[in-house]
Amino acid sequence: MKNINPRGLFDEYFLLERLTKLKDPLVKLDAFIDWNIFAPVLDLTFRKPENSSKAGRPPFDRVMMFKLLILQSLYNLSDDQMEFQITDRLSFKRFLKLKTSDKVPDSKTIWKFRETLIQEGIIEALFCRFNQALDDQSVFANTGQIMDASFVEVPRQRNTREENKLVKNGETPEAWKSKPNKLRQKDRDARWTKKNNVSFYGYKNHIKTDAGTKLINDYTVTDASVHDSQELETLISLNDGGQKLYADSAYTGQETTINKYGMRNMVHEKGNRYHKLTEEQNASNREKSRTRARVEHVFGFMTNSMKAMYIRTIGYARATAKIGLTNLTYNMMRCVQLNKKVDNVFLWDSYAQ
Repeated sequence: MKNINPRGLFDEYFLLERLTKLKDPLVKLDAFIDWNIFAPVLDLTFRKPENSSKAGRPPFDRVMMFKLLILQSLYNLSDDQMEFQITDRLSFKRFLKLKTSDKVPDSKTIWKFRETLIQEGIIEALFCRFNQALDDQSVFANTGQIMDASFVEVPRQRNTREENKLVKNGETPEAWKSKPNKLRQKDRDARWTKKNNVSFYGYKNHIKTDAGTKLINDYTVTDASVHDSQELETLISLNDGGQKLYADSAYTGQETTINKYGMRNMVHEKGNRYHKLTEEQNASNREKSRTRARVEHVFGFMTNSMKAMYIRTIGYARATAKIGLTNLTYNMMRCVQLNKKVDNVFLWDSYAQ
């Protein structure tokens, strides 16, 4: 008969202590963020009518479920993988404040929670809530803003040219209508584009980044075919007046918009085969690059650490939610790097009004 070593009373405690000594990144993330600042927004979103039945199993804590989505975004895990990893990993359980005996949310529960946030349009509100807390604590440097965009690819569609033409015109091919299961797997919002002779299919994450802290101030999501500069006026505002605006040469020709909002134009100058840049212009571009290049660190973290530049979603709404969670998760991790604690410094009442 095999010897079975029963688990000791303090085995889990010692394992967690060991994980802490090995610098579990979730320990710092949990300590630096006051997660309760998100509770009013989440409670309002999931508020039940007064006459609704209270029968059935009580729902999981909403703040815990939101933390789960941040964890999922940080490690780019599917719903099924998320359920498994929470069940398997002590570090995940500790981050979510779950005991070993607690029930773990299954993949369907995770999906339903995220879908509710998407349908109610709450992801952007949660991003703004976090940034408001940062702003109240004067974390943003507000000395300059960097504009840039990056592709976020989705699974490529194997469509015929005729089908692609119909989709681009906002129509649905007849052959898809008769096959609901196939139609559900077709992303009719993503688009193809080329950059440097490389084809991309999916969406674009347009971000405005604080030059001093490398925190994302604001973002928009478009399909991949939208030019970077088209989202400039959507992202900048009169609150940015007096600050420098850094961007690569893709934003050349937006002087009117930049001046309209009172920003100082630090966009790279662009030359061509007929009008080469002078040495002075090249030197100016190099100097601007010293600041503009900081935005590459943002996308570098998303690419290398979060594996977030390829997502498996279908449709603009879900892609926007996924990208929004990526931007929010990045900001949280950046606060840990900056050693900036985010506390609940004011009451969030605007959504209740």
